[in-house]
Amino acid sequence: MQITVEKKGETARLILNGRFDFSSHREFRNASDEALQTPEVKEIEVDFSRVDYLDSSALGMLLLLREKAQHANLKVSLTNCSGLVQQVLDVANFQRLFAIS
Repeated sequence: MQITVEKKGETARLILNGRFDFSSHREFRNASDEALQTPEVKEIEVDFSRVDYLDSSALGMLLLLREKAQHANLKVSLTNCSGLVQQVLDVANFQRLFAIS
């Protein structure tokens, strides 16, 4: 998986591309830590428009990001979720934890 980090104003956008699974752990952690450590960032948006697969380890990575963001008083949102991605998030009840669009 490839991750691009875009920063615009108070929002850092993590654009994911490919399969979001355990093999993406290090890259996702590095990208999310970069966003978390940027002082002007108040919200992290995880863009799933180019993700074709995610598994339970990806859900765990999102939960870790949420926990770190809460400690830094940041919001996390999941955007451009559709198809399989939306189904997995629905089954995991992630709409209770994240703003999902």
